[in-house]
Amino acid sequence: MKSFVLFFIGTIVFSMQGLAQADVQKKLQKQLILAEAGAVIEIPEGVFEFTNTLSLEEKKKITIRGKGMNKTKLSFKGQTDGAEGIRVSNCDDIVLEGFSVQDAKGDAIKTMHVNNITFRDVKTEWTGAPGPENGGYGFYPVQCDGVMIDKCEAMGASDAGIYVGQSKNIVVKNSKAYYNVAGIEIENSIHAEVFNNEAYQNTGGVLVFDLPDLVQKKGGDVNVHDNYIHDNNFPNFAPKGNIVASVPTGTGILILASKGINIFKNKIINNQSVSTGIISYFTTGKPIKDKLYDPYPSAISIYDNQFERQVGRPVSADPLGMIVSKRFKENTPHIIYDGIKNKALLDANGNWTAGNCISIINNTNQSIVNLDASNLFKDMAIVPNEMFNCTNK
Repeated sequence: MKSFVLFFIGTIVFSMQGLAQADVQKKLQKQLILAEAGAVIEIPEGVFEFTNTLSLEEKKKITIRGKGMNKTKLSFKGQTDGAEGIRVSNCDDIVLEGFSVQDAKGDAIKTMHVNNITFRDVKTEWTGAPGPENGGYGFYPVQCDGVMIDKCEAMGASDAGIYVGQSKNIVVKNSKAYYNVAGIEIENSIHAEVFNNEAYQNTGGVLVFDLPDLVQKKGGDVNVHDNYIHDNNFPNFAPKGNIVASVPTGTGILILASKGINIFKNKIINNQSVSTGIISYFTTGKPIKDKLYDPYPSAISIYDNQFERQVGRPVSADPLGMIVSKRFKENTPHIIYDGIKNKALLDANGNWTAGNCISIINNTNQSIVNLDASNLFKDMAIVPNEMFNCTNK
């Protein structure tokens, strides 16, 4: 297949006409290697096939720009080498915009140790039926400072479509995630704003997790607001052993062992098992070996959200979903809390100390169940809203 490709770097125009796909791959990778600060590498409209990871390393102020996510398509369906479609590492001020990455062997786009990375009008997808053989992550910035994901889409990831892990100063906005296990996930990250997004037809819409055994131990100051999180009832297709393999099908928002989380002004609609869940790491049943890890959720505020669900039993077939379904049948409460508290954050009367409580107030159709997980669910029950009428301010 012949292609016509133009690469612009500064004011220099590189023209490649009549090249085979293999030559296109070599030329693009060469430009990524030779690009100097301020370079803009433009990829024209078309479908371009790659067999190797495209990598950008130790660069500053580089833009890679296509003609739009539905016009410039980078296909890795025939990939034979490399773990990602695109990998960016140890860089500063990088912009990726206006293209799609399809069918990567592993993660679609991974960025690591990057200061100021922007994804704009970028799509990651696996074009076949969603399944465990798909790559784990669509967008995968990890250990970055300054992450912007704007007007992007993610589809088909066997872990998370839009993921930000162990990073700081994050914005995820105006984006869509669908047919992933997790639509949007913020993990062990600090200072994140997730807003004006749509997460639908995933197993779980939005996850905020703190996990053990990671370099950055604690996340916090994460705000999830003004999102449309609906119909996340797609069967879980994560490979066995992955932490997201335990996410119940039918989850809107799930908070796992996180602190300093604000969930507000979201529309959380027709997530048929767990509209919003708040759980400790103990409820996963996984062992904890990290002595510096705090497995408890605290300082959680959930307010001014709209909850709705069609009448019916939870759709999840995982153990937690089955327990809740057996107890409440078609009347499962919207908000599920496992009830496991960190005693170090309680006063002598067993109440939360200032700034550490789980606050659930002013939500439309608010209903809460305490799973009593520490007592093997023996006293699981719907609890009065007043029990969570506190503030972390």
